Amino acid sequence: MTQANYPACLAFTLESEGGLSIEKTDPGNWTGGKVGKGQLKGTKYGISAAAFPNLDIRNLTLDDVKPIYKRKYWDAVGGDNLPAGFDLVTWDYGVNSGPARALRDAQAVVGASVDGKLGPATLAKAATAGVKEIQALCARRLGFMQSLAVWKTYKKGWSARVAKVEAKGVAMFLAAAGATTNEVWKALAREGQKAGDKATRNVTQAATTGTGGTAVASAGLTSWTAFAVGMAAVAVVTLLILAAYRKNKDRADAYREAAAAV
Repeated sequence: MTQANYPACLAFTLESEGGLSIEKTDPGNWTGGKVGKGQLKGTKYGISAAAFPNLDIRNLTLDDVKPIYKRKYWDAVGGDNLPAGFDLVTWDYGVNSGPARALRDAQAVVGASVDGKLGPATLAKAATAGVKEIQALCARRLGFMQSLAVWKTYKKGWSARVAKVEAKGVAMFLAAAGATTNEVWKALAREGQKAGDKATRNVTQAATTGTGGTAVASAGLTSWTAFAVGMAAVAVVTLLILAAYRKNKDRADAYREAAAAV
C-alpha cells in the first residue's frame, strides 16, 4: 500500500493548516467544542482546541504537531493501508472534520459497513478504491461542510481546499497505478475541462433562472403571497446554482493546477 505516503500527505495538508486561528464563530476553536463554551484557544497547524483542550495551541510548533498528526489522524484512518490518493483525501478530511466522520464517509463510498471504525472489512473494501471513490468522498466532504453553520464564513477557502485535495488525490492514485507522466497530465486536464464545462453551464442556468425571476416580477400576480413565494423559489434555485458553480469552478482550477505541476 502507501506506507511511504505519509510525509507527502502531511506536507499537503499543512499548506492549508498553517497559522493560528482564533475566530470566535468557529466551534473548533473553543475547548468545549461549541461557540462560547470553554476557553477560546484557537486552532494552529490544524490542531484545534476542541480536539485538544489541554494543549497550549498558540505556542505549538511543527515538531509538536507531527507526532500528533501521525497518531491521532493518519493511523486513525489507516493511512498506511489505503491506496495512494485515497489515503490523502481520507486523511485530510479526518484532520479537518475528525477521523470518525472521515471514515464513515470513506466506508460509504467503498461499500463497507458505516460505523466510523477501522477494521479489516473496511480496509479490504478500501483497497479497491480509485478515482471514482476519491471524487465521491470529496463530494461527500463538501456536502457535510455546506451543512455547517460556519459554511458562510469559510465556504471560499473550504471549497477550494476540497477541490485541491481531490485533484491531488487523483494525481497520486494515477501515478501509483503506473500511469506515465503524460497519461497523468491528460487525465487531470480532462477532469479540469469537464469541471470547467459544468461551471459554464451553471452560469447559463443562473442567467436563465434570473430571467424567470423577471417573469415572476412582471406577471401581474394579484396575490402578494404568491408573488413572494415565486420570487423566493427563484432565489433558492439561484443560490443552489451558484453553489454548484463555485464547486465546479474550484474543481476546474484545481485540476488544471495539478496538471501544470505534473
